[in-house]
Amino acid sequence: MALLYHFHNFSFSSKKFSVKKPLKSPRCFLQPHSSVNYHTPKVFEEKLENVSLSLGESFAKASLLALVSASIFLVDPALAFKGGGPYGAEVTRGQDLTGKDFSGKSLIKQDFKTSILRQANFKGAKLLGASFFDADLTGADLSDADLRGADFSLANVTKANLSNANMEGALATGNTSFKGSNISGADFTDVPLRDDQREYLCKVADGVNPTTGNATRDTLLCN
Repeated sequence: MALLYHFHNFSFSSKKFSVKKPLKSPRCFLQPHSSVNYHTPKVFEEKLENVSLSLGESFAKASLLALVSASIFLVDPALAFKGGGPYGAEVTRGQDLTGKDFSGKSLIKQDFKTSILRQANFKGAKLLGASFFDADLTGADLSDADLRGADFSLANVTKANLSNANMEGALATGNTSFKGSNISGADFTDVPLRDDQREYLCKVADGVNPTTGNATRDTLLCN
């Protein structure tokens, strides 16, 4: 009887021990009509604020970058591309530089390849070793310019003013044209010219170069 009583108590105790309390359901489901606080947690609000600030900063940086990029392309074409020579970082290659004034400037080894230089002013400029490869120099003023070793290969030098220019050792290979140009007093010493070019220039050559003292016809090896 005592054993049964003990067993009974043990079973009863076990039953009491095994009973689990029901899990608490989320407050929002248990009290749908109660005053539940639906406001965004403060931490989440701070994160949203940080994200907004980050997006704002990114947008500002993107706008600034776009503005700088636009300014690069909207400035003077002569400043949009890095050229060679001591003329600084200004661009002179592959640009439309029609009517630009380069008179008296030091443009040693400057790169004017494929540029449009119609009516450009190079009067008295120092252009030693400069490249005018395939450039359009129609009507350009190259008078009194130092053009020693300059490259005029394939260039259009028609109706240009080359009076008193020093072109010693310059290149004029290919279809370089000097038709209609003023070459009075120009020095063409050691300039490789096609026979037809030389023949044409000899017909209009005259004067003596004031710097070298050489007669233009002599430098062209005219008969």
